[in-house]
Amino acid sequence: MEFFLGAFTAEWERRRAALLHDLSLGQRKPDDDEERRRGSVAATLVPVGAKTGSRLRGARSWRPGTGRAPFVAERPMRARFEGLAAGSQSAVVKMASFGGGSRLGAMINYVSRNGEVVVENERGDHLRGRDQLSAVGSEWDHLLKNRAASRDIGLFEISVTEGRRDGEEGIERARAIVRQGLGDRAFALAVTIRPDGSGFDIEGIAVLRSARGERLSADEKATAIVQRRLDDARSGVAGSASFRFTGYGNGTDYGSGRLRSLVEAHKGKVCDEQGREIGDRKRAGDLVQLEWRGQLHSRKPRDVMHLVLSARAGTDAAAFREAARDFLGTQFAGHRYVFSLHDAASDPKTEETGGKRPHVHVHAIIAMRSDAGDRIETTIPAFREWRLTMAEKACAHGINMEMTDRRDRASPPAYSKNQVRPMNMIGRTQHEGTSASAQRRYDTKRSDEDSFPSTPRSKAYARTAQQEWHSIGSSALLPTQKDFAGAQVIRFEAHPARAERKAVWQGQPSNSGPLTRPEFEAYERRVETALFQAARSLPPHEQDGFEEIAKAAREHVNVRREIVDMLEQRDRDAGDAPGRSVGVNEREDEKLRWNNAVERHGFAAAEAANRHLVEIEQSRGAISRAEADDQDPGNVTAMKQELEKQLIKTAELGASGNALIREVAEIDEDLKNAFQAVGRERLKPERERSPSGSEANEVTGLLVGSAPNAALTRVGDDQNRDADGQNTGQMAGSSGHTTKSDPAKQHVPRLEELQREADEQRAGDHDDRDR
Repeated sequence: MEFFLGAFTAEWERRRAALLHDLSLGQRKPDDDEERRRGSVAATLVPVGAKTGSRLRGARSWRPGTGRAPFVAERPMRARFEGLAAGSQSAVVKMASFGGGSRLGAMINYVSRNGEVVVENERGDHLRGRDQLSAVGSEWDHLLKNRAASRDIGLFEISVTEGRRDGEEGIERARAIVRQGLGDRAFALAVTIRPDGSGFDIEGIAVLRSARGERLSADEKATAIVQRRLDDARSGVAGSASFRFTGYGNGTDYGSGRLRSLVEAHKGKVCDEQGREIGDRKRAGDLVQLEWRGQLHSRKPRDVMHLVLSARAGTDAAAFREAARDFLGTQFAGHRYVFSLHDAASDPKTEETGGKRPHVHVHAIIAMRSDAGDRIETTIPAFREWRLTMAEKACAHGINMEMTDRRDRASPPAYSKNQVRPMNMIGRTQHEGTSASAQRRYDTKRSDEDSFPSTPRSKAYARTAQQEWHSIGSSALLPTQKDFAGAQVIRFEAHPARAERKAVWQGQPSNSGPLTRPEFEAYERRVETALFQAARSLPPHEQDGFEEIAKAAREHVNVRREIVDMLEQRDRDAGDAPGRSVGVNEREDEKLRWNNAVERHGFAAAEAANRHLVEIEQSRGAISRAEADDQDPGNVTAMKQELEKQLIKTAELGASGNALIREVAEIDEDLKNAFQAVGRERLKPERERSPSGSEANEVTGLLVGSAPNAALTRVGDDQNRDADGQNTGQMAGSSGHTTKSDPAKQHVPRLEELQREADEQRAGDHDDRDR
């Protein structure tokens, strides 16, 4: 039969036809098949019509299994930028998800809309209907390892027969029993007391992997192991404890769902291994997502991947289908795959349920392993090559498309599917964040705010991009190109000021004034994270002392929460124009006083004095509120003792040569008395101070801030913040006081005292860690 290769329009069709023709004539040698299987350039890139046994000289070999296209040269940055300025769209290649062999059928059903949309495979065959689609799984079976997902979370029950224990005593006893069986694993539990008084039942959820790497399988064998540990630990103890696993699952989604169900079933009476209460669904989700995630070491099978190729609205669907076909044939040669195109005109799925998207896109399901045994690389350089190949194939079919990098326009990072949930499918899908940080990331991406890179290599890339945009804007002939390039230059030039605001937004409390609500929430999260990390790093015999420190830290956070609430209420009450005018005048007076103090005493001295005086005013305000609310006299006494220590610290700074504090002491009777006491104390030999643990220093280092109504309020402009960062070291060196370079010691003396007391209890356990 005569065979005309020119009848085929696509390169992959010609290669396939030539291969089938050679096989039918028996001219294909075993060596040729081996070269093709191994990804040799001679077998895959031989020109159509050339002899099949020949090799191309000087050509580098490439392996299709790596997911890299051969001979793809990246266009120069200037050429890509000129294309974008002229109206080209960006190449969008998204890695949607991975899945195991058991998920292949569901993924194909999704992209085919349950068989209603035609699906095409790597051979060009069109698959229609459920019968043809179901045959894909059997064809790919030899490529799928079908490994089971790791067992990360286990559900358990313990039936305890002991004397009646109610309230906190019962919960503490339950925690001790679970620790005996599960060791150092993280867990959460709820206790149900039996009405007949014969004992209690424990229902809980635990991380199956221990800190030492031991992973329980949550089956009968693991149940026997835990039961044996319980029996050994309870030897000689009256009563019995019967343990059994009731289920297991993979990942944080499973853990969050199960823990939330446990919280709802027991009406919030759930606690974790540290005794912290888990009272609502939000706390349950945060515990699993923020604290347990790193302990899971979760694994899922990656037999297939779901890839999405997108184009902007208005792109020709037929041309984009051809471009996607060529892209997949080039980039994933040797791999099995199927793909389908979705657009608003042909998508059978309704818009309300997520169909009929306004832009054309292609879904592809690709086997990660090729017939030759090679696996696709899913690295950042590989993704860049995929976008480059997609742009090249799109241009070949008349679609203006360029490969882009996030650093090209200082674009913000993308949000993941776990960070958002869809809220409205009409038109462009609208999402909401699953957390406050996720919402900020989503808002930043949707509003296309500039985001400058942080690594030296990426910074150098961004500077080069900025120079190219500036050059294009200067030489562009069309006004639209000039305007587009100018807008990109502005994005890069606007970075420094936004970076300073970002530092405050991410939880670095500004010392220029009280915290805003977002700043406080970020600050609270950082404190809790530091407390958790410090608690896990301390040995068991030091936990008691640290719990006191953690309690004091949380009390400090609660005080700052009250301040934020009070200021928000004050702002709501002061809604009239005269009140706003008074506020402006007060701020002007504060600014004037601050400038005068800096002029007379220098910035370093004024800054050091301001930090101490702010804390004194904050403590006084807290004491006043506590007395007005008739709180426990013991708490008020503790606050007053803390205030006295703050006064002593401030007086020590004044005695070291800070003239501004001396001036304030003339009108502040309490500070004056403290100043006199320090003078008398300096006549005695200085006592040695006990070293403190680095974990506590990490925690107290977070508790830095400011309070309202301070004696001196710093001006919150960018210049003062810059000066603050540049003069911190000068301040510490010039004043001669050993604690001025440590803001935590200035702001949280109560924590310092508690840590010293805890260290004194550790007889002979002094180490070389110093605050």
